[in-house]
This record gives sequence, C-alpha cells and structure tokens, in this order.
Amino acid sequence: MGNKTKESPEDDVDALFQLPLAEFTPARNALAARLKKEGRADDATLVKALTKPSVSAWAVNQLYWKHRDSFTQLIATGQRFHQAQKSISAGKIADMRGSLEARRQSLSQLTDLATALLQKAGHNPTPDMARRITTTLEGLSASASLADGPTPGRLTHDVDPPGFEALATLMAVPGVKGKDLLKLVTPSSKPAGVITKPPSKSSAGGAAQNVRQLEDTRRATIAAAKMALQEAKKSLSESRAAVQRLESAKKKAHTEAKRAEAEAKRAETEMREAEQLFMQAKTASQDAARRAQAISSEAEEALRTVEDARRAADQATKELESLLRN
Repeated sequence: MGNKTKESPEDDVDALFQLPLAEFTPARNALAARLKKEGRADDATLVKALTKPSVSAWAVNQLYWKHRDSFTQLIATGQRFHQAQKSISAGKIADMRGSLEARRQSLSQLTDLATALLQKAGHNPTPDMARRITTTLEGLSASASLADGPTPGRLTHDVDPPGFEALATLMAVPGVKGKDLLKLVTPSSKPAGVITKPPSKSSAGGAAQNVRQLEDTRRATIAAAKMALQEAKKSLSESRAAVQRLESAKKKAHTEAKRAEAEAKRAETEMREAEQLFMQAKTASQDAARRAQAISSEAEEALRTVEDARRAADQATKELESLLRN
C-alpha cells in the first residue's frame, strides 16, 4: 500500500493482522467503512480486499508481531545460509552446515511458540498445522532476500519454500541463470561427425577457465543439495517426533477428559444425594419444630389447669376454715 504517511492506513492494517482471528473480518469491514466515510475510497477498496488469514498463516503472523526477536533471528539465519551458499566454492562447507543447523533450531523454536499461541487462542494445533507453519517459516526465511517475497506479519495463506531451482540461482555464476546451470554443465548434444573450427589458444584458455568455474558451481550445487537433503531428513524426523508428542498429548488429554467427566458425574451424584439428605433433614427439622410448638401449647394449657386447681383449692380451704370457726 506504499510508504506510511499520515493518510496511509498501514498502521491500521498492521493492527488488523494482530487481532484474534475471529475479529479480523468485522474489524476489516469497519476500517473500510471508516476510510470510505473519510473520503478515502481507494484505501477503503484495498482494505476491503484483504483476505482473512488461514489459521496457520495467522499463527506465523503472530510470531512476527509478538516474538519479533526470534522471528528476526530466523530471517538472519536464512540470510547467512544464502551467503554461505554463494561462498561454498571457496570451500566454506562448515559455514553452510552451521547456518543450516542455526536455521533448523530457529524453525523448531518458532514452531513451538506458534503451537503455544494457537493453544492460548483456543485453536487446535494439529500435527499437519504444525508442519504447515514450519513450511511457511522456511519459505519466509528463504525468500527474505527477494524483492517480491511475502510480507511478514500480513500473511493470508501458507508460504511454500523455494524449490531446488531457486536454490541454484543463489549460487550461479554471475550472468548465468539457475535454470540454465544444468544445461551448461551437461556434455554437448551436438551430433557426432560435425567438424568445428579448432579453438584458438586464448579462447581455449578462457574456455578451460569457464569449465572450471562451471565445475566448481556444479560441485557446490551438489553439495548444497546433499546438505538440503540431510536437513529435510532431519526436519522429517523432528516432524515425526512432534507428531508422536502431539498424539501422546492427545491421548493424555482424552484420558484426562474422561477422568474429569467421571469425576463430574460422581460429584453430580454426590450433590444430588446431599440435596436429598438436606431436604430430609429440613423436613425432620420442620416436623420437630411443629412437635415442639404443640408440646409448648400443651404445657401452657397444663399450667393454666394447675393454676385453676390451685385457686379452687385456696377457695375451698377458706370456706372450710370459715365453717370451722362458726
């Protein structure tokens, strides 16, 4: 969308790609509507055309926004790897191997961080999703030096790493394209029996030098391919180990979920039993309260009877004394 200016929505677009995935579409539509209301129809059209990222692409975007140091380190390892490829003909195989190892470690670290981000956001980081995240990170690392490479932090889909042909272009002799490299180092297919003009001494020396350069490049390309194959095998082994870990974690979570469900049912049963006991105790308490009230009423009635009898006895005593005096 161009350089950032006061009239550019770049910051707003960056903010869109940092949101939780479920909020992307409504926030994008709201931003486009605001830009259109402000009279910035072109910007509104560009924003409206933004595609909601896939879950794996969203995870890689969050690595860029929330773990920038680790992300930048991965890009740096990719650049060092490409630099080592360019100088491999000078015999710096160890530099290339070290760059590959550093890149592999960065990929593993960032994939683990992305898995944690997905879990925290409520997504399910399946083994296939983890593989796609790693592949996208590889692609970003390999294409960091390309002018038309994908924009980190704004991915909408997975990124594929460059193929072997693109690898060869990084190592080719100046002026020779990678796709033409194999043609140059392949023996000539000119039909036998064709007579050509013998080369001059100077041209023969230049041709020999060119052949040596091409042979060096060919060997460097083969060495790079072998190391890339070793890296792919190592990544495959790590991916399989990650799948096993995730499957084990899935089984463990499933077991824990069953255990929690059983405990919940048991707690529910105990709660129902406790409620029944409470209702029984409450009923018994109410019955006891009613009986106590009845007994209290009977006691009061008995006290009144006793008081009436005492008064009658006093009256009879007085009458008897009166009779005796007379």
